[in-house]
Amino acid sequence: MLTPSLNEDKREKNNLSIHVFGHESACPAEIAHLFAGQYPAPTQSHCDVAVFVINPNTGIAAETITEWESLNELMTPRIIIVTGFDSGEGDFDDAILLANRVFDQTTTPYLVLHDDAGNACALISLDTLDITDYSTTTPSKRPCDPEHATLVGEFREEFLSNKEMMGDDAFSAGLVFPAIPVSIDKNIGVEIVNNLLHQISEQLPGSD
Repeated sequence: MLTPSLNEDKREKNNLSIHVFGHESACPAEIAHLFAGQYPAPTQSHCDVAVFVINPNTGIAAETITEWESLNELMTPRIIIVTGFDSGEGDFDDAILLANRVFDQTTTPYLVLHDDAGNACALISLDTLDITDYSTTTPSKRPCDPEHATLVGEFREEFLSNKEMMGDDAFSAGLVFPAIPVSIDKNIGVEIVNNLLHQISEQLPGSD
C-alpha cells in the first residue's frame, strides 16, 4: 500500500504542498508518488495545489466530489489527472464530460492522439498545435500536419477563446481547472503536469 506518498527531492524542488484525491481505481497513490504529493491527503489542512485523479471507466466517487467542493471557497488551484483512458471502454473525452458534470467546467490544453492500433501514443497542444510523440523511448515534439490541425480546429478555437477571456494567471488563481491525460507506463503527460506545478511554485512567496 503506497500511503502516504512523498518524494522529498521533488517536494524540495517545487516547494509545494500537493494533496492528491481520487478513488483507488484511478491510481491516486501512484500519481502522488510520481508528483511528490500526499495521498491520502491530510484532512482540513492547507495545500498549495490539489490534484484530482479520475478514471473514466469507474466514475467519480461521491467522497471525491465533496473534497472538490470543499476547496471552492479557498480558490485552491486544482489539476485533474485522467488515468485509465487507454485501458477500457472509457476514454479521455468521457472523463472530461464526467468532470464537467460533477466538478466544474474544465479546460483541456492537450488532446490524445492514437496510433493505427487505437492505442494512445501522443498529445497535441491546442495552444501551439505541436505534437508530443510518446511512442519512442525519449518523447519527441513536432509540428502537427494539416489533417490534425483541421481535426482539432473547433476545440482549439474554444480553448484559445477561453484562455484569452480568463487570462494567463487563471490556473494559479484557482479559476481554471486543466485536465491532463497521464499514463505512467508510457510517460504520457508527465512533463505537462510538472510544468503546471512549476507555475504554481513560481507564485509562492519567496519563490523569486
